[in-house]
Amino acid sequence: MTAGNKKIFSLIIKAVIVVFAFWFVYHKIVANKNLQNFESLLTGLPTAEIVSVIGIVFLLMFVNWFLEAAKWKHLMSHIERISFYRAVESVFCGLTLAIFTPNRLGEYGGRVFFLSPKRRIVGVVAMAVGNIGQLVLTNIFGAIALSAFIYRFIDLDYRLFFAIQILVVVFCLFFIVFYFNIQWLNGILLSFKFTRKYKKFYSILGRYRKAELFSILLFCLARYVVFSSQYFILFIWLIPGLHYADIIMMISILFFVQSTLPSLDLFDVGIRSVTSSYFFSYITQHDVAVIACTASIWLINIIIPAILGTYFVFKLNFFGNSKTN
Repeated sequence: MTAGNKKIFSLIIKAVIVVFAFWFVYHKIVANKNLQNFESLLTGLPTAEIVSVIGIVFLLMFVNWFLEAAKWKHLMSHIERISFYRAVESVFCGLTLAIFTPNRLGEYGGRVFFLSPKRRIVGVVAMAVGNIGQLVLTNIFGAIALSAFIYRFIDLDYRLFFAIQILVVVFCLFFIVFYFNIQWLNGILLSFKFTRKYKKFYSILGRYRKAELFSILLFCLARYVVFSSQYFILFIWLIPGLHYADIIMMISILFFVQSTLPSLDLFDVGIRSVTSSYFFSYITQHDVAVIACTASIWLINIIIPAILGTYFVFKLNFFGNSKTN
């Protein structure tokens, strides 16, 4: 394929991605009645108050994804040096591709196509390390919160409850030990003949030392605190009578359940709504408000960044160039 044909083909792919993304977003927003409910909840509230609170939540969205960009830059330090701005471009572009691909698989492509071709597969492995770190925290906090939920709201025999606590401790320890010994994956993959020939791609796992994995986990923790704060702010603002500890517990459970279910980002709002509605029903009767707040976070954290990311789609480098090759 000539350079000219590559350029035309690349432009067509990018245009299709952008059109497809906007089509998906448009239809999902139009069909989402929960966003209309959120708008009705704001009726009668002072404009200055609405602007201030929504503005803070919106600002936290940028903090969240800028932290992810910083984590991505840190993860890539062993593979290919990229600037922070380049990391931001790849993160937002990945969000655009993630919204219409199962389990956010498009996010990997959106990021690694900003790398030189020979480092893209290794980049996927590095990104997986960061995602595992986020999953570790989500599972640990979620398991602890679920344990607290069972203690407070589910009447169980004390022996069964004690067994659940042991299971929670083992569950959390497993994720901690696994994460800080992620190089074990390298050894496991080397033990199979089929995967051994691809060791140059996943050998990067052996380069992440415990101190560096801890640094990555701190980025993940900062992100967890930020997007938890978004939910917390809206729930406190629009639903009266909720205790702070109960909100934190329910938010952690919500994240935990979401992480265990396969989904598309655009359809994920349905899973969020059902999950939040069920668990929050134990602490409040404002079901409409709970679902509306959840839908608004989905709009701010997923849809708006995906729309912004369409600009960066046109910077994707599918074929590389003579320098990067």
